[in-house]
Amino acid sequence: MSKSTKSLSALGLSAALGTAAVAGETEERMLQMIASGDAYSADTLMPLFKQLEPVSLEFMLGTWRGGKFDGGAEPDPLNWYGKRFTSINDVEPILYPGPDGTLQNYDKLGRAQIREMVFDGTVSAALIYDQQPIIDYFRKVNDDVVIGLGDIKGKPLDFFFHLTRDQ
Repeated sequence: MSKSTKSLSALGLSAALGTAAVAGETEERMLQMIASGDAYSADTLMPLFKQLEPVSLEFMLGTWRGGKFDGGAEPDPLNWYGKRFTSINDVEPILYPGPDGTLQNYDKLGRAQIREMVFDGTVSAALIYDQQPIIDYFRKVNDDVVIGLGDIKGKPLDFFFHLTRDQ
């Protein structure tokens, strides 16, 4: 192996390690933000969201508990629980606890499906509502936490939320 090949290999390894370090820092920052319960603006969240890894459709299957980055400022009349991805063609996008405590889908917003879609040049799982002009793009924080970006037609692209996999 020539000296120039070794240098290029070292540069490639260094770049890969740098990317892994940035990904680890972004994951840690997102987890700290979620744990704090504080409000964060889209200007703060968008650059972090764009650094996160994509997720596959299969990764999203299951029930996820949700949370928002609003610091509790927005009222939650439903007591939103999260989302349930039964299959790629059957998703309950807005779960809430019913009077008997079981999780129910908020039927006024209908159901949804998940597909791979491109957002900011990255292909990842996205939730497409059946009856609403809404797409939720997902990125992976770790194996049990994802960040969602709600794209609601006619509104600013600034609604971020997090989901944690039910165990």
